Amino acid sequence: MNWMIYGANGYTGRLVVDEAIKRGLTPILAGRSESVKAFAEEKGLKAKVFDLSSINTITEYLSGVSVMANCAGPFSQTAKPMMEACIKSKTHYLDITGEIAVYELGFSLDEEAKNAGIVICPGVGFDVIPTDCLSVLLKEKMPDATHLTLGFASNGSKPSKGTAKTAAEGMSKGGRIRINGELKQVPIAFKERKIDYGFGEINAITIPWGDVYTAYHSTGIPNIEVYYPVSSEGAQKLRKRQKYMKLMKYNFVKNFVLNRIEKTWVPNTDEERAKTKSFIWGEVRNENGNAIQGRFTTANGYDLTASGTIEASQYLLGDHRQSGYFTPSKLIGKELVEKMPGFSGIEYN
Repeated sequence: MNWMIYGANGYTGRLVVDEAIKRGLTPILAGRSESVKAFAEEKGLKAKVFDLSSINTITEYLSGVSVMANCAGPFSQTAKPMMEACIKSKTHYLDITGEIAVYELGFSLDEEAKNAGIVICPGVGFDVIPTDCLSVLLKEKMPDATHLTLGFASNGSKPSKGTAKTAAEGMSKGGRIRINGELKQVPIAFKERKIDYGFGEINAITIPWGDVYTAYHSTGIPNIEVYYPVSSEGAQKLRKRQKYMKLMKYNFVKNFVLNRIEKTWVPNTDEERAKTKSFIWGEVRNENGNAIQGRFTTANGYDLTASGTIEASQYLLGDHRQSGYFTPSKLIGKELVEKMPGFSGIEYN
């Protein structure tokens, strides 16, 4: 069956393409830039060039395509037209977003996806496969858990250009946590705590990571927070800068920042990625105050994203008979994490 990688000529998209070729797959490469044609020719693959300004046009390009893997960020701009076109063309939709708004959008289209007989599953990369699977595994160990706390860290590597742009766009929105089943907007660095990701305790702050949305759908746990390493001094600086971050809601400020990222971003080298390891941590607690923690390591987030995208694409190209909105663990199963590159196995305590 035909399947497509959109945004194939971006930094992460190229890694996804290389992983597909490594597994003997032949996706159609697509994107907004003519440069995707040269890249496809280099790889011996077919190419299509189209933008996302018209849902009808996207639908035409998706005709005969069984699976669409969207690697073109910011997903706040690309997910909606692509999801709607996938519903019209009856094409399964995947992406590698970490944006809560995109998960909300996917869930809102659940019924339409079921009627079309397609799957909508955003977040099949580092956002959020490892943390999503860990959430389910921790829930199994503590079925009465009322609180879920997740965190991740890295020993190197820079964000991709798309991730940097997504983070910049989200500056004006502050943080998000889940309380009693409801998503709540909170200030940036709303909470701090010490976390041992596997190399000793360090300070971390709450961030609006995708699991605040997805882990609730995967586990039903009503209280969820996600943490990322930032020093206490760094957290204080972030809080002081919040009033300036709100300026990102103005288009001229946002466009200035995004253009700056476009001009100054320098990609990770293969050597930098190879040296980088990702550290995943999670904790569940129940009303009695009992707690269970789990932690593991994987390869760097980019290689994990490439692997996760191909695993999900291959799954949807097979005979799965599923439709509607899914998180990765709900679609493929918690065992998906075991297939991720560099997976160390989970240590519980």
